[in-house]
Formats: sequence, structure tokens, C-alpha cells
Amino acid sequence: MRDFWQDSGYHLAARDADGQLVPSDDFLRAYLRRPEMLPPEEACDEERALHASLLANPRERVGKDRLARLADRDGRDNWQVWLAFRDRLVAAGSLEAAYLNYFLNPPDPARGDLPVPPLFLDQLAHVITRGILDGAEDPFQVRAGELLFREQRVMIEQESIMLADAETVDMYASTGGFGSLGRLVAESQTPLRSVDLDVMLPENADIYWQRDSRYDLVLNINFSSPGLDALCRVLEAWVLHFLSAEVSIQPVQSIRDERWVWHLGLDSESTRLLNDLYQDVEVEEERLRRLLSLFRLEFKDTSLMASSIAGRPIYMGLCMTESGHLRLKPQNLLVNLPLAERA
Repeated sequence: MRDFWQDSGYHLAARDADGQLVPSDDFLRAYLRRPEMLPPEEACDEERALHASLLANPRERVGKDRLARLADRDGRDNWQVWLAFRDRLVAAGSLEAAYLNYFLNPPDPARGDLPVPPLFLDQLAHVITRGILDGAEDPFQVRAGELLFREQRVMIEQESIMLADAETVDMYASTGGFGSLGRLVAESQTPLRSVDLDVMLPENADIYWQRDSRYDLVLNINFSSPGLDALCRVLEAWVLHFLSAEVSIQPVQSIRDERWVWHLGLDSESTRLLNDLYQDVEVEEERLRRLLSLFRLEFKDTSLMASSIAGRPIYMGLCMTESGHLRLKPQNLLVNLPLAERA
């Protein structure tokens, strides 16, 4: 079996009897070892002791009085946010339940709930997607899975729709791909050797397995391309894993359906665009050009759908922003489908 995404934390999680990922102590410790969670050089002794104590027992209860002893206000706030997030994971029992519950019951400041940083939600999507794709042999599907937790830069070249990892593109833009040394060279205004990112093709796709955690391969999502087909298969697996519902997702070039009754966007831009099209709002050509793909979703078992919608297709869209970015929101497939109420 192929292994990939060692940086996801998947190997630190356990599985329960239902195949859901359970946050082990080592999984929780991995958060504490992240650079953002390490006490800074100027941290007080209380904060260093707290960090060491949680490393020893990442489920330790930490009272408000102990947090109040931390000298740095920002440090206190950061620890409160992380502890609230940890408690959500532990209380939910599985990473999937915690992820889904966040969107079904988002934190409410009126109740005193603390926010969950978007980075933490992306990390959950990362490890959950890794679990869903465990055993995958198709490198296109694994590359397409990156869209569920990493922002993409969209490049339209000769009518080809190319997706490159946004963080990787920014890194190359600022360092030429040479890390801190490259940044120093760039700041000295010395020209950097340009580094081209490789485009995944059927004949070279296996290079993904040597570069899976570098996030430096470009994915073509043209209509009928292996990349777009792979994204459909990943989204189908995502729905099946969370909702126990088999669906078929296929790209379409247009929506020609006089009985169009339901749609959802796979990102914020496509949500707004499909809403306007559905309501016959005139849409500028510039916005339409940002539409990257349309999809048709159908349930294999229509009894799982709300009775008023059962048997009808659900249309979906994928759009880039005005600045050429794409941030897919996989949670939309979990909370916006017309599901029947389950007993």
C-alpha cells in the first residue's frame, strides 16, 4: 500500500469500530509540538511548565486560575483557544464528528464559545482526507484530495485550467524555491533562477509518490481530464465516509434543466454565482469566466434525499476568486445536501 502525507498526523490517530479516526494522546501532542504552540523565548516559567505538563498528559484539565498566572495576555488567549479545541475533539469522540459538529453547531460567542482557527479545521480536513484515501493507488486522486485542505492558485494557460498549491507558489515567488537562503538572495535583488512546477500527466503521475508532502505538482482540471475525474471520485468518497450515502458526481459543461431545484457551491464564489443564476440575476461575463467547473450529483439511493427533492440531481459549481485563488469548502457537501431526516 502507498503511504503519503506523513505531515497529516494520520499515523498518530487510531480508528474506532466504525472506521472513524480517534484523537490519541500522540495526535494531541503533535499540536503541542507545532511551532505556533511552542513557548517563545520570552515566555514565563508558568507557560513553559504548562506546555511541559500538557506534553506529558495532553488531556489534562487546565483551570482558569492556572491560565491567569501566565504573564503574556496573547499567550493566555492562545492557550484558551487550543484547550477549547482539544476539548471539542475529545468530547466528540472522533475527528469526523468534531469536524462535522463544528459546521452544524458553530461556536457561538454569545454562549462564551471560543473560535476555532481555520488552520485547525484545515488540519482536520487533512487527516480525515488522508484516512479516506488510505490505500489509494491513483496519484491523481491523492493530488485532487489536496484541494480539500490547501488553497490553490488558478492559472489559465492556452485554455487549460491549472491548479498549483498557493503556499508553494508564494514560496517560489519569494525565494525561488530555495527557502531562507533564496529569500536573502531575493532581498539583495539578485536574480533568482526560475523554478517551474511540474504538471501531472498520465505518463509522469507516479512522481507524486516521491513528492506527496511537497505540494509542488500542478493539477489540470479541464473537462474530461484525469484531474477533474479524480476530484469527483474524492468528493464521492468524502460524502460516503461522513454521510454513509453513495453518490455519483460527474462534471457537466452546462445546466440545462428546467426543473433545477437544488444546488450548492463548493466554494464561496460558486455559491454566490449559482444563487444568482438560479434566481435569473444577470451575471457579468467577468464573473462567468471565473467558473472553473460544474458538476451533477445524484444519490444512488434516493430514499436518503428529502422527499420533495428525491430523484432530482443536485448541481454544484467550482469558482476561482477575482485574484485567481480557489479555496474549496468540503463542508458544504456535508451540511448543504437535501437529506431526508433520519430517525
